[in-house]
Amino acid sequence: MLFTRRLMLGLAMAGSMAGALAVPAMAEGPTEIDLFFPVPVDGKLARDMGTLIKEFNETHPAIKATAVYTGSYDDTLIKTRASIKAGKPPAAVIMSANFLLDMQIENELTNLDPLIAADGTTKDQFLGQFFPALQGNAVINRSVYGVPFHNSTPLLYINADKAKEAGLDPSKPPQTWAELTDWAKKLTKREGDKVTQWGIAIPCAYDYCGWMMETLTMTNGGRYYNEEFGGEVYYDTPSMLGALTWWNDLVYKHKVHAPGATSGPAVSTSFISGNAAMMMLSTGSLTYVRDNAKFNYKVAFIPRNVRNAVPIGGASLIVPAGLEADKQKAAWTLIKWMTSPEKSAWWSRATGYFAPNMAAYKTPDMVDFLNKNPDAKTAVEQLDVAKPWFATYKTVPVRKTLEDEVMLVLNGKKQPKEALVAAQKAADETLKPYNAETSLKLP
Repeated sequence: MLFTRRLMLGLAMAGSMAGALAVPAMAEGPTEIDLFFPVPVDGKLARDMGTLIKEFNETHPAIKATAVYTGSYDDTLIKTRASIKAGKPPAAVIMSANFLLDMQIENELTNLDPLIAADGTTKDQFLGQFFPALQGNAVINRSVYGVPFHNSTPLLYINADKAKEAGLDPSKPPQTWAELTDWAKKLTKREGDKVTQWGIAIPCAYDYCGWMMETLTMTNGGRYYNEEFGGEVYYDTPSMLGALTWWNDLVYKHKVHAPGATSGPAVSTSFISGNAAMMMLSTGSLTYVRDNAKFNYKVAFIPRNVRNAVPIGGASLIVPAGLEADKQKAAWTLIKWMTSPEKSAWWSRATGYFAPNMAAYKTPDMVDFLNKNPDAKTAVEQLDVAKPWFATYKTVPVRKTLEDEVMLVLNGKKQPKEALVAAQKAADETLKPYNAETSLKLP
């Protein structure tokens, strides 16, 4: 009996102590964290993000997450780096998947391996949730630095009504560059010297332009960069020369693509308005097209010259370096929730990005959605030929050396070979310090 009373007293004291300990925690309130998020494609992504974070906060009272809009992918990288330098990093960031290597080189990322291990999970088990094609941009030196969140591949969008008007069968889309060129010729309409309908539109603004050049180079049998080492790009190569020459020919030889460098939103607007009958654009714009096109449309694989291949695009969730332990833990809770099968599926349906978590496609809502919208399957089917997205030391400046030159070509100010030689020279100069400290630093 004495034991029982002591036990009860002990339990009561423990309860009191727990209560006393709980008081400050309650008084302090939830752990407040920021999530930086970009909006790189068309549509209502910002509103959808608000909906997602509202649900997270309602179901996780110990955490209060705030979604902070940060502009484009490039803007988001700049703002994240500035916040790290200021000692006030956000707890999590939706970061362009190909920026992770450069950030890891600069010691700006949290290695997620310890957080995965703390959950009693192995890295292989954790990564096994996601499509294998996405892991190349999430794993660096065998450690996990990013969690795939919304990912994309480029697609060929076709105005099916205009294709039929031109005597083309939209159920049999062009599979090669030759076929695409032929389709674009038949779909281009002119009144005298004025073009009233372009056959094809391909975006070339910063970020999009590099992704499109990687796409065309890969379908021409080439590589954009060294996937195993961050100090080499392959701009001045036959495969990239062929790719840029074909793009240039669409503009100036076949005259089926408008001259000049065009942004992604301008390309989608041109397609939606009927000014362009086909376009190459991210699957991240698919929901926008579905919601706004007043005509029948089709989506298809990117046509090949040598082989079928596409780069991965989109973003991963990262935890910046320099974060307090409680915010790091809260960020990890948010990241796991956002990339769960149910939320991954919801985000895919809302935006058009494909869901990185493979189990998302087995959820009842997603199965029903795909039955009604089979166009959402194309990007997933294309993953069989997808490869990692361009990533090097100083990714953005190295990418821009090429983009600046491609824009000059599309504006009629340079020829492809001249442009690629200049791009290679500028990129090599940017990569020189990294190579001096790695591949050229000999014992």
